[in-house]
Amino acid sequence: MSTLAQPIAAFLNRLSASELTWLERLRLHAQQPTSPDWLKFYADQVFLGWVSPQRADQMIAALPYCTLQGDRLVWSCAVQNSMHRSRDLQNFLKSQAANGRLPGWRDEFFCFWETPACPPDVSTPPFLCIERAGFRHLGLMSHAVHINGFLPNGDLWCARRAMNKATDPGMLDNLTAGGIPAGEMALATAIRELQEEAGLKILQAKQLIWAGAIRIQRQAPEGWHDETLLVYNLMLTEEFLPQNMDGEVMAFMRMSPTETLTRMRASEFTADACLALAVGLHF
Repeated sequence: MSTLAQPIAAFLNRLSASELTWLERLRLHAQQPTSPDWLKFYADQVFLGWVSPQRADQMIAALPYCTLQGDRLVWSCAVQNSMHRSRDLQNFLKSQAANGRLPGWRDEFFCFWETPACPPDVSTPPFLCIERAGFRHLGLMSHAVHINGFLPNGDLWCARRAMNKATDPGMLDNLTAGGIPAGEMALATAIRELQEEAGLKILQAKQLIWAGAIRIQRQAPEGWHDETLLVYNLMLTEEFLPQNMDGEVMAFMRMSPTETLTRMRASEFTADACLALAVGLHF
């Protein structure tokens, strides 16, 4: 049994059958349906995401060449390249923010690929590159890394998100998690987030063990949340004490498997963190 397999086995062995069933159900229902009245959003023939009827009305009014075509919202931009598409959609998002319709502006760009690799390949030109907050606003699929921090006996180090976070403030999370910004590889994001959020400097990339990826889709207050979670596992020592460096975490908690599942089932954790743990356990 490998070094990392031991704490994972210890975690699983300390769970009840009902807790294991709950985790498996998360994996099976990671993609939830939209409300019946929501619209598919296309850039010509390219499917981008889902938007609410209210958002569709705002886009028709303020985004040039955006029209309702049957049950689809279609943005006509066939003659434009990626730069022009990104510019025009970014201008729309700026107007939404100026009108108080788009909170949580980050001044950080995310990429959208028509057919992304997993993990995404930053050497492949994206179809769009726009403000991070605009992804849920428009229902576009983003990418994020999540890291499960296991201790030898199966306990986990978990983070409590700061109250000033744009999404899920104050909720519990994995040891570290973060969206993948434009131009950065997934592994580089994971290493950077570990240092910024938990004060842990990874000396060798192989210390992070790839656990898999899963796509989560659900309705959120900001719009439609569609994200591919890239999950890594990390073996921690008993001596390690996480320390936040960037102000995005208010506290860290060491939790037993039972406490972790109890808090997850009580909706104290983000939905993404719950799913990332289920993937990381790969049972």
